Amino acid sequence: MKKIEHIGIAVKNLEQSELLFSRLFNILPYKKEKVESEGVITSFFEIGENKIELLSATDENSPIAKFLSKNKEGIHHIAFEVKDIHKEIERLKSEGFELINEIPKKGADNKLVCFLHPRSTNGVLVEICQEISK
Repeated sequence: MKKIEHIGIAVKNLEQSELLFSRLFNILPYKKEKVESEGVITSFFEIGENKIELLSATDENSPIAKFLSKNKEGIHHIAFEVKDIHKEIERLKSEGFELINEIPKKGADNKLVCFLHPRSTNGVLVEICQEISK
């Protein structure tokens, strides 16, 4: 793993949360993106070498909507950048980690993503991601 790529925060109201975090960080988000396959709209802030991703549900059956129905707004996942997501998936499987998706899928911010189930990571939803070649 190369670095913490971003921290995902589940929010109920994206516009209100963007205003709050804009005031907190004293910057505007650099990108807003809808990810249809996940039923989510994301908004990214860049803080030094790391990013904060706000996630708001666009579909009541989306993972974010389900998370918010069980939890309060707050940290949803932590994402780590990897050099080769396919090799990292195989390594993690061989180490006994439970993957939510064993085949990487396109996520926000031009990334391939894979999630590790919190049952195998002490209750933390972990995302690994790799930049999609341009």
